[in-house]
Formats: sequence, structure tokens, C-alpha cells
Amino acid sequence: MENGAGLSLYPLHRCKTIHLVRHAQGIHNVDGEKSYKAYMRPEFFDAHITQLGWQQIDNLRKHVHESGLSKRIDLVVTSPLLRTLQTAVGVFGGGGYTTGMDVLPLMIANAGNSARAAISSLNCPPIAAAELCREHLGVHPCDKRRSISDYQFLFPAVDFSLIESDEDVLWKADVRETREELIARGLEFLNWLWTRKEKEIAVVTHSGFLSHTLTAFGNDCHPLVKKEICKHFANCELRSIVIVDRSMVGSDSSTTNYPGKIPLGLDIPSDAVDGKKVKEEKQPVDSDPKEPEKM
Repeated sequence: MENGAGLSLYPLHRCKTIHLVRHAQGIHNVDGEKSYKAYMRPEFFDAHITQLGWQQIDNLRKHVHESGLSKRIDLVVTSPLLRTLQTAVGVFGGGGYTTGMDVLPLMIANAGNSARAAISSLNCPPIAAAELCREHLGVHPCDKRRSISDYQFLFPAVDFSLIESDEDVLWKADVRETREELIARGLEFLNWLWTRKEKEIAVVTHSGFLSHTLTAFGNDCHPLVKKEICKHFANCELRSIVIVDRSMVGSDSSTTNYPGKIPLGLDIPSDAVDGKKVKEEKQPVDSDPKEPEKM
């Protein structure tokens, strides 16, 4: 490979791994696939996962565990809508929850008409909800959330402390968030992820949010790489990416680098010695040396 064409090198501590997940099939997706107007129907308010969607969750959960990903993820961040919360706890949560356990359940039984058993918060990464990764805001009832108080009852061990307002003050019935506003929100979210101490984070979010946010990236890549970054997410698809800090914003020191020279000792590299020898050999030699002056 000539001159490392197509490759880039970055220090590991200036990179962060993000596992992007679109929620499983929701009740709004079924009719929405047939007609976009279905997303306007009021009965799809804060749409929940279908039974097919729960099968998708079970399959992704199996993949996450078999691949070893479940042991590497430090944090799960989810959009605070019912379908993303159900997907997040179903994929990344603990096993079954039984009364009398010493911890709160991530999800109570039958949360959101799921017909599913309660899910434990044991042996799983923390799960936190964040408004920044919500779906395209406004107009569509399926993208309006219920109160945080309601969610806290359904998902007791999920952390909602990042959300300031109990009621949904971001969604407007007659105002749709612009494409530019959504992209700006997505970039703000990724910058926020970068400030987190965790190095490997799963994000459970929405198709519109992902497609608009990711279009802002990949312009410095091969067109096929750009296409891979921006392609549409299927329900319950997981795609892993790496955020790279090209500035000096990320000032955390590496946890794996080792300074060497412990204990101290001479360490002039052999090529430096060779270079010095070559330099000495190239010094001009005076072919007619002068006799020393007599005093």
C-alpha cells in the first residue's frame, strides 16, 4: 500500500465507539409503511412495540450477547419514547425480574401493552434517557412522549435525570422541526456523547434522527463509505461507528499508553547512530592541509 493511501491514524484515547440502534417495529410502522399519512393518526401517540418487534428485540439481544458486545458497553442512552425505552431494556437489560430482588426492575411486567415479563437491572449497563436523540419533533403523534412520571413507573431503574421537564414541551402539534434543526440537534447529541467518560456507548433512537444526523458525516470519505454511514436503518438494526476527535477538545489521557524508560537508561535508536555515522563520513576532507604556524 503506497503512502498509507486511504488510511488514517488516531490515538485510541481520541476515539469513542458508538453502537447505534434503531428501535424495533412499532405499531405506527406497520401502517406507516403503506401510507405516510398514517403517522398523523392520534391513536399512534407514543407508539409501542408490536409482537413482531419484540421478536426483533429478542434476536438482537441474542446477537449482542453472543458477540460479546454486552460485556463491553459502558452505557446505554435511549430516546425517552415508549418504543425506544422498550427496545433499550429488552436488548441491553438484565434477565427476568422476580419479586423480592434487591434491585429495581428496568421494566415492569406488561409495560406499554407488551405482554412481556418484568426485566431485571442486574448484570447490565446503566440505561439513561436523553431528549437530544428523540425522533423528528412535531406534528406526528407517534413522536410525542408521555410524562416522565409515567415512564418512571413503567421503567423504574432507567435514569431520567437528564430530562428537565416532566411534560413534553418540545413537541408541537402544528410545528415540524426543520431538517437543519434536526441535524444541529444530532450534532449536539454526538458532541455530548464525546464529553462522556464512557468509551463504548449504545444509543437507541429513531430512523429519522439517524438518517438526518449521519448525512453530516462521511464527506471526506470514499463515496461507498459515505453511503455505508448514511444508509437507512432497519427496525432493530445495530451499526457500530467510531467518533474521532481531530481537535484538542478531548484532553483525557490514555489509559493504555505506557511511557517507557522505567527504569531510566540510554535509548539512542540504532538508526540515529547510523545517521550520525553517515553524516560523519560525508564531512569534506581537506586534501591540502596547511602546516601549523610556527610560533
